[in-house]
Parts: sequence; structure tokens; C-alpha cells
Amino acid sequence: MKSILLILISFLISTFTLKDTVPRANSEAMVDSDIMVVDFKQLQPFLEIDNDTIYVVNFWATWCGPCVREIPYFEQLRDKYEGENLKIVMVSLDMSDDLDTRVIPFMRKYDMKNKVLLLDDPQSNRWIPLVDEKWTGAIPATLIYGNGFREFYAKEFTFSELDKIIKPLLSN
Repeated sequence: MKSILLILISFLISTFTLKDTVPRANSEAMVDSDIMVVDFKQLQPFLEIDNDTIYVVNFWATWCGPCVREIPYFEQLRDKYEGENLKIVMVSLDMSDDLDTRVIPFMRKYDMKNKVLLLDDPQSNRWIPLVDEKWTGAIPATLIYGNGFREFYAKEFTFSELDKIIKPLLSN
């Protein structure tokens, strides 16, 4: 009887503690896979990859008007430089509970093809300055880095502004 009770309790604990909709990531491979829920510890190594690729990491949310306005420009950037050493990752700051009801429908509505990660880490006061020491946490915000270049932008972009930054970086 004790063993059955122990098995039942173990099952219930595991059922209520596991995220069942989206896998978690911990490596550079997250760029090329389906949407994942990550905490900052899992995201941080990705913010420091040192290879011949230019990385554009945009922090956004479905409820942020300026974020929504600039999303098509990141998609356009992806299309323009397809086949180049450019990786674009859109880091959603929506609540993880909203993944199925808001984030995924939003991605479909805007036909988002760039990689999307959902950052599920409530300790924002700890991780925001680790992204950039001057970042207040306001979104949209974008980190662009690679090939010796690293800049953080706490602003809404137009396509021409993004292209003006990315084009010379890919030419080097």
C-alpha cells in the first residue's frame, strides 16, 4: 500500500511541476528549433556566441505596440539576407501561460519565420543588466552582435535602420 501511495504522489508531483507544451533549451541549437521556453541562464550563453555569424536578438511582447510595429521589419531582414551568416531571434517577454493563447496565435497572424523564444524568468531585475548594463527593461530592445561588433538598442526600428546596421556587418 505504501509503495502505491508513493508512486501516486510521485506521479502527481511530476505532473504539476513539468511544463508540458514547450521544450526548454540550453544550447546554440535553440536557434534552429521550434519555439522554446527558456530562463535567462539558458538564454545567456546565446547572447555571447563567438563565431562568424551576426546575431540580432530582439526583446518584444505581443502587448507592446512598438514591438508589434517593428516585427515585420525583422521578418523582412530575414528574407533579404537569407543564406547569409545572420541569425535573428525574437525573445518574447510574454507570460509563459500566454504561450498557447497569445504568442503562438500572434506568430501565425504575423507569419513569423524568425526563431522565437519565450523568456520565462521572473527575476528581471537580475538579468536585465546582464543583457546590457544601460538597459532599463523597456521594450522593444535589440542586441546586435558578431564579428567584433556589439551594440544594444532600446528603441523601435524601421527596416532601413536595421538594414543600415546589418549590411556593413555582413560585408566584413
